[in-house]
Amino acid sequence: MTAAEQRHTEKMRRVQASRRAMMATKTQEKGLLIVHTGAGKGKTTAAFGMAIRTIGHGMRVGIVQFVKGAMTTGERAVFDAFPDLVTFRAMGEGFTWDTQDRARDVAVARAAWDEVARMVADPSYAMVIADELNIVLRYDYLQVADVLAVAAVRPAMTHLVVTGRNAPAALIEAADLVTEMTQVKHPFRGGVKAQPGVEF
Repeated sequence: MTAAEQRHTEKMRRVQASRRAMMATKTQEKGLLIVHTGAGKGKTTAAFGMAIRTIGHGMRVGIVQFVKGAMTTGERAVFDAFPDLVTFRAMGEGFTWDTQDRARDVAVARAAWDEVARMVADPSYAMVIADELNIVLRYDYLQVADVLAVAAVRPAMTHLVVTGRNAPAALIEAADLVTEMTQVKHPFRGGVKAQPGVEF
């Protein structure tokens, strides 16, 4: 072994020992309130990636879409292949600028939230995803206090995942895990439309 290889081996042993010591202190297990927000692409994609992991462990997932219900998506076709493990409710009717009917948007948002609350209260769901909930919170179709109240009394091992731009400060403060997607570059700005497999 060369001197450089020996130094590398010794360094990696120290790193390994440090990591093991740190990991030994991580003993808690609990359901998390997770928020994916920000202007960049990937919020729903990240949440659905966690849903796939949950399915892979044989655990149930509930998914409620607050906006994208008006669209046919590839992920819906995949999740429909696991009817015993996934409850997928596409309850949105599109963006508010498409519907142009605030009262209807509020009613649809409330119905979707009631479904999320029902799933969260059911301990058979390991994870519940409220996709694009932050959008309806931004437009005041729902109150963040209602969301926090449900999150506070969920079963101890239930993960609640909330996606969408402009997550309210109170939700970010209450969350266990927050990721902000930052847009660096997006093809839409160059005239490229949303495409199957990338956006939906």
